[in-house]
Amino acid sequence: MKKKIMAIAAGVLACALIAAGCGRSGEVVSYDAQEEEVTTITFFGYKYEPENVKVIEEIISSFMKRNPDIRVSYESLKGNGYYDALAKRMASGKGDDVFMVNHDILLDLEAQGQVADLSDLDTIEEYTDQMLSQMQDEGGIYGVPTIVSAFGLYCNLDLLKEHKQEVPRNLEEWKEVCEYFKKEGIMPIIANNDISLKTLAIGRGFFSVYQQERQEEVFAQLNSGEENISQYLEPGFALVQELIDEEYIDAEKTLDTLKTSDDLEEFAKGTSPFMLTGAWAAGRMEGMESDFAFEVDPIPALDDGGFLVINADVRLSVNADSKHMEAAKKFVEYFTQEDNIQKFAGQQSSFSPLKSGKASTVSEMQPLVPCYQAGRTVIGADGLLNLPIWNLTAEASQMLLSGESLDETLKWLDEQAAQERRMPE
Repeated sequence: MKKKIMAIAAGVLACALIAAGCGRSGEVVSYDAQEEEVTTITFFGYKYEPENVKVIEEIISSFMKRNPDIRVSYESLKGNGYYDALAKRMASGKGDDVFMVNHDILLDLEAQGQVADLSDLDTIEEYTDQMLSQMQDEGGIYGVPTIVSAFGLYCNLDLLKEHKQEVPRNLEEWKEVCEYFKKEGIMPIIANNDISLKTLAIGRGFFSVYQQERQEEVFAQLNSGEENISQYLEPGFALVQELIDEEYIDAEKTLDTLKTSDDLEEFAKGTSPFMLTGAWAAGRMEGMESDFAFEVDPIPALDDGGFLVINADVRLSVNADSKHMEAAKKFVEYFTQEDNIQKFAGQQSSFSPLKSGKASTVSEMQPLVPCYQAGRTVIGADGLLNLPIWNLTAEASQMLLSGESLDETLKWLDEQAAQERRMPE
C-alpha cells in the first residue's frame, strides 16, 4: 500500500525526522517556524494525491503565517489503511490532534467520546442548513465538512458520438444505450468495488424519501428497528443486480477494481462509454490526458430523470484528548473559512458546504450543477442515520458482484443493521 507522509510549517527547511507512535513510520519533512517557542499540532488525513496535498499545503502555510506560534504537521495515508491506522492510534491514546473522518468512523469515535465538540467555532454559522443537519448530534458538533462531494456518471462523449448515441437522461435511455454497446461487444459501464454501485443503490432507494422531506421520520424508524433498511434499498440493489445480470458491468473485474484509481485508468483507455464514481476525480481524469472528451452527469437511474448522491465529506475532527486543543480548534476554524473551503472544494470538483459557496469551475462537472441546485439529491451517508450505511452497502454490493442472490444480500443487510443497533455505545 502506497503511503505518503508530509509535514508542513512556515519558514525554511530545517530537518527531517521520523515520526514515532502507533501506526507511524516513514520520513516527515518539517519546515520549522522562526519562533523558538511553538506549539506543534499533528494533522492526519487520507488526502494523499499531489493535487490535493498542494491545496492543503497552501492552507496550512497561510495559517502558520498568521499564527507563527503554531506549527502544523500533515501526514497522509492512502485507502482503507488510513482508517485502520486512525483506529489504532486513537485506541492506543496516540491519536493526532486533527484528523479526517467520514460518517461511519465518526459514529464510532463519538460513541467512545474520542472527538471534541466543535460547536464553538466561528465558522459553524456559515454552513448551509442541510450541512448543519449532518453535523449536529444531540447538541454537539464533532466533525465539520470541508466539501460536499458528489457521485455521478462519467460519459465518454466521443465514443457516444461515434456510435450515434446520446447521453442518457433517465433509466430507460440508459438501459437502451447499455444494450446497444453490449451488442457491439463493448462493456458499457466501468465500476469499482467500493463507491460505484452502493451510491447507485442508495440514491435510487432513498430518492423519494428526500423529495418528500421525510428523512427525519424514516431514519428514526430505521435507527429504532421499526423498519428494515431493505425496505428502502431493495429497488436500488435490484437495479444493481439487473446491471450485473445483463452484463452491463463486468462483475468479476469490478471486484478487483479500486476506486478512483483502477477505474480511472480503465476509463482513460476510451473503450467504454460510462463510469460510475466520484465527481471529485474529474480533475484527475482530465490530467490523465485521455484523447477523448468526457463529462460527469447525474446518475440516470430513475424513470423521470437522474439524481446526485452527495456527502458532507472530508470532515475534520479534533481529538478530545489533544494536549493542544486551542491550537487544533483554531486550525480547523481557519481551514473552514470561506476562501479556504472554496479553494479546497473547487480543486476537488466538489460543492462548497457553506451558504456563500459556489460550485467547482471544473468544466466536466458542470452538468451536475442544475441537478444539485434543483435539489434532486440524496445524501449517501446521512448524519440522521445511526447505521454505518457507507460500509454496509459497499459489502452488499460486493456480495452481489460475487454471485450472491438479491434476497440473501438484503437479508444480510437487515441482520447487520440489527446487530449494529444491539452494540453497546
